[in-house]
Amino acid sequence: MNQKERRYFLIKKLLEEESRYRKMEIPEDDMEQKRFLRALMNVRMPKPAGQKFLEVQDAYLQEETVQKGIVDVNSLEPVADSIYLWQGDITTLRCDAVVNAANSRMTGCYVPCHGCIDNCIHTFSGIQLRLACAEMMERQGHEEEAGRAKITPAFNLPCRYVIHTVGPIISGRLTEEDRELLASCYHSCLELAEKNGLKTIAFCCISTGEFHFPNIHAAEIAIKTVTKYKERTQSRMEVIFNVFKDVDYEIYKKLLSRN
Repeated sequence: MNQKERRYFLIKKLLEEESRYRKMEIPEDDMEQKRFLRALMNVRMPKPAGQKFLEVQDAYLQEETVQKGIVDVNSLEPVADSIYLWQGDITTLRCDAVVNAANSRMTGCYVPCHGCIDNCIHTFSGIQLRLACAEMMERQGHEEEAGRAKITPAFNLPCRYVIHTVGPIISGRLTEEDRELLASCYHSCLELAEKNGLKTIAFCCISTGEFHFPNIHAAEIAIKTVTKYKERTQSRMEVIFNVFKDVDYEIYKKLLSRN
């Protein structure tokens, strides 16, 4: 199968899964088909899929990532000792683990084609990630508290693992508790990565998107927490601060130049 054939196969199977979708027409345009497939994957509830579906999905997603361009952490230049700043799509980064800014349900974003990192990571990892997260949360028996972290395989992403953390949601004035919870997110992820023997970890800008944590304060907390952790533990783990927006790149670049 080529990519178009794989995409058509996956769309048809997903439409067949739900009786309410079966009469929906498949777009002819390639980009519209891609969005349609992503939307169907985004709204799909966590459940197993057949082996053939997974084989085709895995081949499709891995090729899509290759076409976007995989970036190996070894190709990056450090801005400080074992610390990197990289602007780009975190789903294309080859390292030991990337950090996902999750919600408390921990099973991904269900809004079709939403631009949040939770949606992107679940989309390009594949439907296995949502099922793995759902099973993990079922064992836990309650929603995830802010400041904690969980680890899962990365499935079809170039990295090996995804570390999921729930940041604080800011709805008014930034409080000291908000700051402490965000710092806890970074600290929990680092501890979990060390516990699993990981050598490289890429952090997104936790809580700064849909959760409205002010960008400058979030970056200050991220850098301070990582720096203190590395100093206290003498950790040699390589940390990548991944940013997507220009504003975050400029903030991190300025702050890291002071260290």
